[in-house]
Amino acid sequence: MNIQKVVLLLNVFIALQIVVPAKAQNINQQNFSNIRVDELSDDQIRQFVKQVESSGMSEAQLEQVATARGMSSSEIQKLRQRVEKIKTQGGGAASGTAGKKEATLKSKDGSRSRSFEGEVDSLSKSDSKKSESEAEIALASLRSKIFGKDLFANSSTTFEPNLRLATPLNYVIGTGDQILIDIYGYSEVSYQLEVSPEGNINIPYAGIVPVSGLTVEAATSRIKAKLSPIYTGLKSGNTKLSVAIGDIRSIKVILTGEVTKPGTYTLPSLATVFNALYSSGGPTENGSFRAIEIIRNGKKIATLDVYDFLLKGDLKNNIRLQDQDIVRIPTYINRVEIVGEVKRPAIFEMKSGENLQDLLNFAGGFTERAYQARIKVLKNTSTERKISDVVADAFSTYKPQSGDKFFVTEILDRFENRVSVEGAVFRPGQYELTPGLTVKQLLQNAEGLKEDAFKTRAYITRLTPKNDTEILSVNLDRILNGADPDVTLKREDVLYVSSIFDLREQYNLTIEGEVRNPGTFDYAKNTSLEDLIIQAGGFKESATPKRIEISRRVINQDSVAASATAKTADVFQIDVNRDLSSVASKFILKPYDIVVVRSAPGYEVQKMVRVEGEVLYPGTYSITRKDERISDLIRRAGGLTQLAYPKGASLKREGIIQNQLDKEKEEIKVEQFKKSQKDAKDTLNMELNNKVLRNSFVGIDLESILDKPGKRTDLFLEEGDIISIPKELQTVKVSGEVLSPNTVLYKKSKNFKQYINQAGGFSQKALRSRSYIMYANGSVRSTKKFLFFNNYPVVTTGSEIFVPKEEEKRKMTAGETAALISGMASVGAILLGVMNLIK
Repeated sequence: MNIQKVVLLLNVFIALQIVVPAKAQNINQQNFSNIRVDELSDDQIRQFVKQVESSGMSEAQLEQVATARGMSSSEIQKLRQRVEKIKTQGGGAASGTAGKKEATLKSKDGSRSRSFEGEVDSLSKSDSKKSESEAEIALASLRSKIFGKDLFANSSTTFEPNLRLATPLNYVIGTGDQILIDIYGYSEVSYQLEVSPEGNINIPYAGIVPVSGLTVEAATSRIKAKLSPIYTGLKSGNTKLSVAIGDIRSIKVILTGEVTKPGTYTLPSLATVFNALYSSGGPTENGSFRAIEIIRNGKKIATLDVYDFLLKGDLKNNIRLQDQDIVRIPTYINRVEIVGEVKRPAIFEMKSGENLQDLLNFAGGFTERAYQARIKVLKNTSTERKISDVVADAFSTYKPQSGDKFFVTEILDRFENRVSVEGAVFRPGQYELTPGLTVKQLLQNAEGLKEDAFKTRAYITRLTPKNDTEILSVNLDRILNGADPDVTLKREDVLYVSSIFDLREQYNLTIEGEVRNPGTFDYAKNTSLEDLIIQAGGFKESATPKRIEISRRVINQDSVAASATAKTADVFQIDVNRDLSSVASKFILKPYDIVVVRSAPGYEVQKMVRVEGEVLYPGTYSITRKDERISDLIRRAGGLTQLAYPKGASLKREGIIQNQLDKEKEEIKVEQFKKSQKDAKDTLNMELNNKVLRNSFVGIDLESILDKPGKRTDLFLEEGDIISIPKELQTVKVSGEVLSPNTVLYKKSKNFKQYINQAGGFSQKALRSRSYIMYANGSVRSTKKFLFFNNYPVVTTGSEIFVPKEEEKRKMTAGETAALISGMASVGAILLGVMNLIK
């Protein structure tokens, strides 16, 4: 099975949820066997898959927890198929995560990519416990949300009684309460008395007063009657009496039934039913939220409906508890679920007599994109399941049954009355399709055609009854003039109006030559030659305003049978004023004209050459004439010094360097492409540069040039030439494939091979027949071969001897050797057979 598919399934266990609980309570009691993948909507799966990237849980741990909590393998398989379907439809948001995780679920053939036990063994005990807890929380969220469950599971919500309120008059006094008695007026005294286990308080000078079981109001009357004989002002009103509760007592309340944490709770005597429910964690998944019973002295005195508080804010049955009260949460009777396009999708508990409209009210009503005409309901029968549709008229009469699941779908993503106009109109876009809307009316809604609109032909893209598209051509010019009947539009018609500029090439003008900014410019009508020159920045100093050439395309040329003499372009030569001043008759350019501005005859930019070395005035000189020669430059430089060595003079010409460089680059282009490593590229470039530098000199004979100036060897100077005249050189350099490359002292009596011997002689890889010498003036001579002998060139002072390397020959492989021997044996056998025939 594709590992990416498996990983997608594993990721679904992490994030698929309607709401992730902020706190998972009693997680070990969770049961995931009731998860039904068929009942999950596509939106739930998409929302889940989007959250997968933020999770760091192990897939193996998720698998273990899912299996331990009762999720069946069939549901896992269904989940896998649903994820694949969503991904195929473009909803696979987890594709980016799939490649990052390794698969651990079983594939279709039952194999595993990695054992579960090995995954667990790789974790420490603390990490395993933490990850398992996170996995259980994530899997618990796969189940649909029970409405009201978060009220008691959210740690940020509290239902603690306010102990700083004024004492309620209906508060029932009991053992342990503190009674505050204040007497003020003609007499002032205060008492803090605690109710004894017998239910009495002992008032100084008044005696024992029983108050247990009395409300604060009744106890106040009894205490006043007891104190009136002592404080006579109480009867006349001159003295006042105030009775309040100080420290309140604690009571014990029993919570039983479907409670998350059943048991006996000690609460303040002001606690209500909600305080007790919060302390116990509220109802379990099977507990009722709408029929919570309060039992006192064996009788049910009230029933609490949590929905009254959640939906209306009504706390009418949130009564104050008394000691030994029992709060019992029964199991739910009727519970249904609604998902999809409602504001509050969840599982709701329904009372007898409530209908589907009540359920919609519980869910907050439809969202803006809900399809409100019909709701699908998935029902359970005694043997199987069935699906039904409930239309809007039956919402108030349809009675949901326990286990029903209602699906509210989205409205269709289409328009029932939309048309569009695009192209050369002032307000392109979408418009309402009113009854009888025509092309002319739609153009009026779009505020008309633009000036560049192509009116002769527009087209309408229309949907056919089979949802294919067809094109209808219309002539807007004739429709607007009334010559053709107007076209009535239909739903989803798109009218496209082309621009004349969309139907032709973009007009331009080109100018080249001696202008400051040559290039291509947009064409505009009535553009003159002078206008284009100004757009190009004007003339260069070298430009001439005479004989400006304009090349124009030939249109409608009758080139019958592609005649060789057919005209291909019209050429005009125009003279303009150098200041580009206006003249009466301008030359108007046309689209695609090419203008060439020539340079002025005889205009030359100074060209510089350089002479270095043993001359009286070395430096940079300007070429004064086109026929200026080397001898002229030496004469201008003051001639040679006494130490000059004319035989070693050299001419370095930049043009030669560039031409040679381009040539060499072309030759090694394929070789450089094959070299992928940087070092190899650097080596090739270095070899190329060295080779070009060695060949960038023109070999000259300065002695002959100075003896016979003006002859063929006295070369004309070119820009960038560098003439170097060294002192007399006294060494010879030997390099290449010799045993010890070095520089040796020149002796006229020594020959080429003797200098090689002074460098240790040829190496084993030396290619002797290709050895050559580069003289001081830059000329090169190579070794010539006569029969079996090498004729080495003459060595002069200041020269360099170079011995190239012999190319390595590839050795024959064993297979090639065997093939050669086999071939020779075959030839020998054939020859032997022929000889036998001859005999």
